[in-house]
Amino acid sequence: METQEQVLTMPRIGDKAPSFKAVTTQGDINFPQDYAGKWVILFSHPADFTPVCTSEFMTFASMQGEFEALNTQLVGLSVDGLYSHIAWLRTIKEKIEYKGMKNVEVTFPLIEDITMNVAKTYGMLQPGESTTKAVRAVFFIDPKGIIRTIVYYPLSLGRNFDELKRIIIGLQTADAYSVALPADWRPGDDVIVPTAGSCGVAKERMESTDADQTCYDWFFCTRKLPKEKVDALRVK
Repeated sequence: METQEQVLTMPRIGDKAPSFKAVTTQGDINFPQDYAGKWVILFSHPADFTPVCTSEFMTFASMQGEFEALNTQLVGLSVDGLYSHIAWLRTIKEKIEYKGMKNVEVTFPLIEDITMNVAKTYGMLQPGESTTKAVRAVFFIDPKGIIRTIVYYPLSLGRNFDELKRIIIGLQTADAYSVALPADWRPGDDVIVPTAGSCGVAKERMESTDADQTCYDWFFCTRKLPKEKVDALRVK
């Protein structure tokens, strides 16, 4: 018999994304190997033919080009079967109009997970919320297959897509420029310089006259990073 502890086992930030093979609406996939060199957003939804999930899939599909420009592949999952997935996505395209979105075609893979094996491996089942439906989990996986961010939403709350996109841009920016990002950071805002590792560096920073850098104290320094440099990270 499966224990609650086993159901809740999940990979953590910094772990290698667990591998699996799956059937999807776009054919078979070998995850995450098929997406090596790309960022991946792997996300779960509770069930097909549900209203919150429908609004999310329409939004994901409408923003797919924006994520592709960030070298990011979308991969969805629920514990429903392939034919249910196909019927639901056809219904979305043919019948649903929401917030100006209509005729929306979902072309990213949606994983069939009837056995719940993938959902269990990734900790997408939360027994306190539901034992038969995956919560709204989002895993951000980098081009080397490492999990960099994990976000969870309950069944009743749809995801914030501006934040999902901000996370991808933020992770790529932090990696590219070896900086950290402050609360509510947006492209064009100042970034945080890594904390000084010695007394000498701390002193130099506090005495610096660099116009692009501001030190509030020895441990808290920011510098300008123009939006153009952040935008330059996008796929041309």
